[in-house]
Amino acid sequence: MSKISPPDVDEKLSNGEALFVLDVRPRQAYQRGHIEGSHNVPVYDDLRRGDVDALRDRLEEIPADVPVVTVCKAGVVARRATATLEEEGYDATTLAGGMRGWNGYRNGTIGYRISSVLRRLVP
Repeated sequence: MSKISPPDVDEKLSNGEALFVLDVRPRQAYQRGHIEGSHNVPVYDDLRRGDVDALRDRLEEIPADVPVVTVCKAGVVARRATATLEEEGYDATTLAGGMRGWNGYRNGTIGYRISSVLRRLVP
C-alpha cells in the first residue's frame, strides 16, 4: 500500500491531473476544513471499528477510472480505506499524515518539516 505526500498531492491538483481525493472523516470534521475539491464519504467511525463494508456500500460515489487519494485525520484510518479500495480494484493511495499533514504542509509548520525529513530518512 502506497502513500503520497501533501506536496505531491498539491502539485497534482495544481497541474489539473485527474485525481479523486476521498475524505473519509465525519461530515462535521470535513465541514471545518478540507482539501479543495475533495469528496466526503463519512465512513471514518465505521472504518475505525473495522467495518469496511460501510465503504464498500458507497463505492458508486467513487470513480474507478481515476487515481484515488484517501484522507482522514492523521492517515491511519485512510490506510484501511486505501486497502479496501485496492481490494476492489481501485488505484488508491493514502495521503501521508492525513489532514494533519496537509494542514502542516500548507501552513509550513516546523512539525511538518521535521516529520517530512524523518519520512525521507526512514522508509
